[in-house]
Amino acid sequence: MRASLIQIGVDPDESVERRRARAAGLVREQEGRADLVVLPELWPVGAFAYESFAAEAEALDGPTAEAMSAAARDARLWLHAGSVVERAEGGVLYNTSLVFAPDGALVRTYRKIHRFGFDQGEAVMMAPGEEAVTVSLPGVTLGLATCYDLRFPELFRLLVDGGAQLLVIPAGWPARRREHWTLLARARAVENQAYVLACGTAGTHGGVPQAGHSVVVDPWGEVLAEAGAEEEVLSVELDLARVAKTREEFPALKDRRL
Repeated sequence: MRASLIQIGVDPDESVERRRARAAGLVREQEGRADLVVLPELWPVGAFAYESFAAEAEALDGPTAEAMSAAARDARLWLHAGSVVERAEGGVLYNTSLVFAPDGALVRTYRKIHRFGFDQGEAVMMAPGEEAVTVSLPGVTLGLATCYDLRFPELFRLLVDGGAQLLVIPAGWPARRREHWTLLARARAVENQAYVLACGTAGTHGGVPQAGHSVVVDPWGEVLAEAGAEEEVLSVELDLARVAKTREEFPALKDRRL
């Protein structure tokens, strides 16, 4: 499988409409280059731009979903379109990831379970998701998580129990904790013997400089590719058979007691 992580730069001076169109163009550029494309968390508005959440919230058939569906269809690829501020029934907000098939169909959504903010920001403005979500693609099962979820290993055990071989983690991770980002991505790969595709944002939003450094980690914990701090497309070839091989040669998951 060929995968591309699009580490979008979020600039507060760029309109959401302009960034949405630009992201769609970047996805289309991956036609013939990638089977799976991943975008970051809340890239339309910025993960720390709390003051804009309510104004930019949208339904699951809103403008971002519409643009990403068309881009996936045009490029004929699987697209994890990162996440959007979803406005659900009753006006409740969620941090919701969207996964599109090559025909443009929205096949799965994931509402972020662990909200960041320590009783501020996202933690009080958004409701928590309640379901661990996997997605079946040809030849591989994806496990979905978002940003702060990376710090909660029990979620990833549930995803592995659901058949996940490739863990996809869009994020808006702060630059000041970049070392944690890489460390935790590698830890989740090692302990679950799965590929990790962790896609972050570049730039600054809500006054918070972003870490960038999107990373792809193999089931043995080796970093296959890592981006820098600026906007970048990170592309990598994944040997999906390596998951089963790693789990067979070092069967630690079979020794679980809990």
